[in-house]
Amino acid sequence: MKNSYKLGLIAMGLIAGMGSAHAQSKGDWVLAKYKGGGYWYPGVIQAVSGETITVAYDDGDREILSVSAVRPYDWAIGGRVECNFKGAGKWYPGKIASLGGETIGINYDDGDRETTKTGRCRSQ
Repeated sequence: MKNSYKLGLIAMGLIAGMGSAHAQSKGDWVLAKYKGGGYWYPGVIQAVSGETITVAYDDGDREILSVSAVRPYDWAIGGRVECNFKGAGKWYPGKIASLGGETIGINYDDGDRETTKTGRCRSQ
């Protein structure tokens, strides 16, 4: 009984630790808060140097950040995002309907639908 309790605690610790893992290899697709803002934007790690990384965001911007300032890319079909509808500058919430590389399909909460680039989307 003691051994199964200990194994359960170890397993719970490993599972909890996986949620805080940080992607930190060149080529990893990540989410990062551009200029420390309140939203997560998709990008790819271009370089790693000690505790800093260079992220090339999907919209073309680049930024040097600490490794702890990024998280693994976790967008999936059914997930919630906000996207810049038709690139017109206004952000609207919706659900991810499809994903393929840098192409994302969105079903907006107001009923509109759009296929766009991941660089026009963000998450909280």
